Amino acid sequence: MDQLNVAVVGFGPAGAVFHAPLIAAEPRMRVAAIVTGSAERAAQAQAEHPDARILPSADDLFGAAGKQIDLVVVAAPNDAHAPLARAALAAGKPVVVDKPVTPTAAEARELIELADRAGLLLSVFQNRRWDGDFLTVSRLIAAGELGEVTRFESRFERWRPDLKGGWRETGGPEQAAGLLYDLGSHLVDQALTLFGPVASVYAQLDARRPGIATDDDAFVALTHTNGVRSHLWMSAVAAQLGPRMRVLGSRGAYVKYGLDVQEDALRDGDRPGEGGTWGADPEGSWGTCGTELSSRPFKTENGAYPAYYAGIAAALLDGAPVPVDPRDAAAALDVLEAARRSADQNIVVSL
Repeated sequence: MDQLNVAVVGFGPAGAVFHAPLIAAEPRMRVAAIVTGSAERAAQAQAEHPDARILPSADDLFGAAGKQIDLVVVAAPNDAHAPLARAALAAGKPVVVDKPVTPTAAEARELIELADRAGLLLSVFQNRRWDGDFLTVSRLIAAGELGEVTRFESRFERWRPDLKGGWRETGGPEQAAGLLYDLGSHLVDQALTLFGPVASVYAQLDARRPGIATDDDAFVALTHTNGVRSHLWMSAVAAQLGPRMRVLGSRGAYVKYGLDVQEDALRDGDRPGEGGTWGADPEGSWGTCGTELSSRPFKTENGAYPAYYAGIAAALLDGAPVPVDPRDAAAALDVLEAARRSADQNIVVSL
């Protein structure tokens, strides 16, 4: 097999902006089918992926129409992740699930068990592992540039005083709605990837905007078993933004403002491989590395979202490891559930 036929289930922002374009950019994959019940999104999907078959429901995909599909990508709303992934595995299909993989850690581990029993690939789309700033911090830590890291600060902050509507703002924990699950899934995954397991969690969750039904302003403090402390912020009501990352070590610090450029590029219709240098951070946006007395601009690593689906292709076609182990996603959900419990009870939760 030279090329994998991929079905994308869901064509909202996740499916249309992230998954389908990145799949189409991977030489060993093609977008063969897109599932959406929206006539407007179906028209958009057909225009953007004219060779794909547009299906109105997942039932169609898991029936006769899906016989030639080699991989199912679940990009539907969060509360649909578990049932759709279960159905795909039951149909004998490898599965990629958008983050958070499921609303609960128990459901995530159920999927892992199902995939293991069936001998099928299961992975989670934690694309922020390929953000340029995260790759830069990983490089600095590995090279010992900062010395012994003591504190990792990481933020996804926005200024959105008016509600946009939709399930992310109107849903509850059972839908994995709110910023803790939406953005915290990324921040916690990055912290665990850099510094390993967590011993304790403290969190504050607030609903700041009138009419919001879930958290839109959150802070999570993690104490890792190796002693590093991660302080993570998620907010839709930050009128001025803090640094995206601030990493403090015994020899120096790294401070970076501004988001990775890849999401905006994808939203603007840019695609990997269409000229230029994908994921390159403008020099004026580079972070600084050093101390108060002596610091220097430090070039941001190029962001590399295409690496995720290149890794999935390698896993399915070459037997390579999956680029994101679903067990990592379950561990992150343990932390997110502990954070919600901490905020609800105003306690520090031990893991």
